[in-house]
Amino acid sequence: MYDNFIYGSQTNLRDLGSRIQIEMGDILGWRLVDTLKRFQPDYVFHLAAEPYIPKCYENPEKFLDVNIKGTLNVLMTCKLLNVQRMVHFSTSEVYGTAKSIPMDESHPTLPLSTYAVSKLASDRLCYVFSREHNIPVTIVRPFNSYGPRETQPYVIPEIITQLAKGNKLSLGNVRARRDFTYVQDLAQGAIAVMESDIPSGEVINIGSNKTYSVEEIAHTIGRVLGRQSIEIEIDKAKLRPMDVDTLQCDYSKIQKYTGWRPRIDLEDGLKRTVRWFLDNGKQWSWEAIPSLANNNVPSIHI
Repeated sequence: MYDNFIYGSQTNLRDLGSRIQIEMGDILGWRLVDTLKRFQPDYVFHLAAEPYIPKCYENPEKFLDVNIKGTLNVLMTCKLLNVQRMVHFSTSEVYGTAKSIPMDESHPTLPLSTYAVSKLASDRLCYVFSREHNIPVTIVRPFNSYGPRETQPYVIPEIITQLAKGNKLSLGNVRARRDFTYVQDLAQGAIAVMESDIPSGEVINIGSNKTYSVEEIAHTIGRVLGRQSIEIEIDKAKLRPMDVDTLQCDYSKIQKYTGWRPRIDLEDGLKRTVRWFLDNGKQWSWEAIPSLANNNVPSIHI
């Protein structure tokens, strides 16, 4: 594993023990090539990115640099090392608000944030380089994922944190609808793609084909935490300048190629996530990062 741990925490990996080797480094730095040369990987999962949309409003250059140039560096390193396949993690945000439901891989790409633009650009790099440089790369577009060990203040961990302290919530756009996939299902989907015979350059959605509003998620988490009722206050400071209204995944393509389908429903996944939170000090790793824990930029935390 190659990571700079700016957002993540090595404590999230402690259960793996000696089964994982960790190397500190940045995808924009020279150590990327040096480290992967020593590892000589056959397969590469590329998840390194600036991922938290609200932060792109205040530092768009960093998002473009890491997400585009960083992906270029990973691609060229994979070419140098002749890897058998690279799986590039994109995002459903590149689609923008749904024009048709459910959204398959041919849905128009209409990104509404610098983050989404940077990820779409990196997707196109992967596609073009698969042809120009014969790099075997598949692009996966996960819809919203969630689960234990979250490293960003997305909507589900944010709601859990607030409701663990009381029954009052401060949120932004509670009408936004998203397609949520439990992290275990997402990981198994990505592995299935890596092991498949999907042609290089293809885009693969991973999601559940079900949507829930932020308000519905809040009430479900409230029930899981035993709150008899919750109060939601709309904080205008958490509204985004342009927001995606609805994302709903058509996962028929990954199912066709691999047989994958999501197996953990939302309530079960939320119970597992809340249980982990309560058993691990009621704190996420992102709460130790001031710029994330005290975020004042527009957001609905998705």
